[in-house]
Amino acid sequence: MRSTTLLLLATGASAQLYPNQSLLNHTCALQKPLLSCPPQDPSLVDSCCVETFGGLLLSTQFWDTYTGRESSGQLLPTDTWTLHGLWPDFCNGSYTQYCDLSRQYDPIPSPNTTNGLPNGTFVPSYTGPNIGTFLEPFGKYDLLAYMNTYWIAQNQDNAGFWGHEFSKHATCYSTFATACYGPEYREHEEVVDFFETAIKYYKRVPTFEWLAQAQITPSNETQYSYSDVVGVLTEKHGAVPFLGCSGPRFNATTQGANSTDSGYTRLTEVWYYDWVYGRPQEGDTVPVNASASYQTNCAKTEGALWYYERTESSEKKPTVPY
Repeated sequence: MRSTTLLLLATGASAQLYPNQSLLNHTCALQKPLLSCPPQDPSLVDSCCVETFGGLLLSTQFWDTYTGRESSGQLLPTDTWTLHGLWPDFCNGSYTQYCDLSRQYDPIPSPNTTNGLPNGTFVPSYTGPNIGTFLEPFGKYDLLAYMNTYWIAQNQDNAGFWGHEFSKHATCYSTFATACYGPEYREHEEVVDFFETAIKYYKRVPTFEWLAQAQITPSNETQYSYSDVVGVLTEKHGAVPFLGCSGPRFNATTQGANSTDSGYTRLTEVWYYDWVYGRPQEGDTVPVNASASYQTNCAKTEGALWYYERTESSEKKPTVPY
């Protein structure tokens, strides 16, 4: 869930981002791989070969301590942050969502309108086969196994969460438009492509490993400082990420009584920001800092953050390599 301090732009649509786009002449090897930010004019470049809509990419991860579906065998991978998604923000940091309702596979749309407001276009709940089944005709059973290991939902089934991430975010990339796949496009080809791309970005930012190298590991006894955590991740990624925390607020705790620090105290999320040359699929990126006005909602007091351990019943050692 994003902070409301980020401006929602556009109202979403029920069709492709750029209507009447040709199915032909999208040979990206012939195109100059332009940088996605500053924004490119889609009338002057091939929007299938350079990201022209959401050029600021956010590779996002969760640190959850439970899934809520342990009884169904939906468990977290030990010693690993899990994948949240790959989001396309506009270059100014604002964003839109559910940009193509003809590709709406989210069973629990959140929000349930395209602009998050009552006057937005209603996003209907998806009731068809779960999005995980879309991978099967392509023989992507290894991809499905990887996603069921590292792309883990909380309080809903994994496939429903994947459907949410694709429908809310992937439909707002110009480079995942179905027209980009040419006249031989196979249904759901771009879904597979998006999942593979999101995992490509996830694999190169191993948050747990980076923090552990700095002796920052999950603990129910030791607290950490925001400055230390963000410092490690900034050095490794090459730019300042957003760190997300949940409650309680520091000044509502006994430790923080009389403090003016109202940041949250439980480390739960990280967003890594990049610009991209050409298509996101190639992964040719430039790390960029999270917005100076919204780099964290965590408490910044020294020693204020909890990075909690998971219970043994909520995790398992992965059999699929990271």
